[in-house]
Amino acid sequence: MKKSWIYILLPLLIFATAPACMESMVKPTATTDTGVEMNLPPYSGPKAKVAVAKFQWKVGQGGSTTTIGFGGQTISVSKTHTGYMTGLRDMLTTAMWQTKRFRVLERQNLDALKQEMALGGSEYSDSSGIKKGGVKGADLLIVGAITGWEPATSGGGGGLGGGVLGKTTAIFGAVKGAFKKSSMAMDVRIIDTHTSEILAATRVEGVAKDVNLGALAGFAGGSGGMGGGLGGFAKTPMEKAIRTCMYNAVKFLTENTPQEYYKY
Repeated sequence: MKKSWIYILLPLLIFATAPACMESMVKPTATTDTGVEMNLPPYSGPKAKVAVAKFQWKVGQGGSTTTIGFGGQTISVSKTHTGYMTGLRDMLTTAMWQTKRFRVLERQNLDALKQEMALGGSEYSDSSGIKKGGVKGADLLIVGAITGWEPATSGGGGGLGGGVLGKTTAIFGAVKGAFKKSSMAMDVRIIDTHTSEILAATRVEGVAKDVNLGALAGFAGGSGGMGGGLGGFAKTPMEKAIRTCMYNAVKFLTENTPQEYYKY
């Protein structure tokens, strides 16, 4: 008789606790990149005014075509590297700001600023609107060019869109990327905007050789914090290579910006 009660109560207990268990499994989480990996000493002095130019892609051609077999059919997917360069530029801009040594001026979304200024000069906006002539000028321009790109994957689903096909391809890309070396190289230059003189230039590289078992977990729980078209590389060795390259670039920029530019 006791066993019968156990058989009756056990399913009820599982049913009652299932929502709480499922809720804990899908509970959203968030992480913040603070740039501590750059290992820079604390700083609270004057800053240099810089702007980050559009990145250039110097690895082969500006785009590529991937052939995929799916459902007995062959599909050709064309993708460009524009999304990669946008994401990398955003990452470099953020990392430079995190050093607390630069006043980083927005240049990537100037079109949106121009529209707001135009609205401020019209009768549709009140006197608090943005006026022309307020955009600050930069003393230094940071120029970056991608000169090496070996992700050992197709970049997951970054260039293939959503849906079942994109997700499936992303998973296979993550599996491949978890066991292969990935690397990224970038040329960076510091240019004086008043004289066009190159003040410093170097080539930085990031390499990841470790076996990253978090690759599959990334696609089970989300794409991580990689922006632009880089989302497919989240949780793979390529993400580590990208971040390593970016942090090395910012350390170089910080250490090689002439002291006379730190005046704001």
